[in-house]
Amino acid sequence: MRIGFLGTGAMGTPMAHRLIAVGHELAVWNRSEGKTEPLLREGAIAAGTPAEAELGADVVITMLFDDHANEEVIFGQNGLMDALTPSTLHVACSTISVALSERLTREHARRGIPFIAAPVFGRPNVAEAGKLWTVVAGPDDLVERARPILEAFSRGISVVGKEPKQAHALKLGGNFLISAMIHSLGESFVYAKAQGIDPEVFIEAVNSALFQSPFYAGYAHVMLHPPEHVGATINLGAKDLRLLREAAASAGARLSLADSLAEVFEQAKQAGLAEEDWAVGQYKMAQRRGTA
Repeated sequence: MRIGFLGTGAMGTPMAHRLIAVGHELAVWNRSEGKTEPLLREGAIAAGTPAEAELGADVVITMLFDDHANEEVIFGQNGLMDALTPSTLHVACSTISVALSERLTREHARRGIPFIAAPVFGRPNVAEAGKLWTVVAGPDDLVERARPILEAFSRGISVVGKEPKQAHALKLGGNFLISAMIHSLGESFVYAKAQGIDPEVFIEAVNSALFQSPFYAGYAHVMLHPPEHVGATINLGAKDLRLLREAAASAGARLSLADSLAEVFEQAKQAGLAEEDWAVGQYKMAQRRGTA
């Protein structure tokens, strides 16, 4: 299948690698020059603009950083939207606001262009292994059309509704739970150390007794043994939390824990931790706050 892939950053590149590995033909584009080079060496074709990536494509995947990047790439000069045709399926894998997802749905419908949302859970190393978890929303026939492509980089797929915004809303809710988990782990480790308990022993005992979760174990390992390469950053976590709170407010819901976590993220940015790994930065804040 011919695929246009827009956004070859830390997550997009390994996802695109997986698509090439299973035999798809890719045309790739990224806002920053040089980021597509590893994919070009594997046989991908370089697109000069977002619109060029669509030429002859059966599917176009967008995996861009935030709302601003999506709006610029999709609606800007030489943007994707004006190039899309009714024969090309647009799959939005980015983590974006519910409001932008609604706008994209309306605009695609107005032009008769098929569109679904398929944001993913997982860090870059998980994407490299082809073990992301993808949440999908859109019309049933389009979801089934996209499924073989999504399976190339997914260990599982959850279909969460027929409206694309539902997948983007779920992704924001999931990222909120990750932030909450990291925050609770960080404070628990501060507590454990204060009681003379090794945090490694603490998480092994508690996780075995209560959660049996590889997710708790995995993030605890990242926090206690910071990786050489940053996954998601504090800035990214703060962005997703802001989008969650905006979506909640627009629906008349108030999330007190999300409000508290927003303060933690703001303090982390003020402390110069904006580009730290999301989990590592939150743990550092727990340590600072716990000894204040």
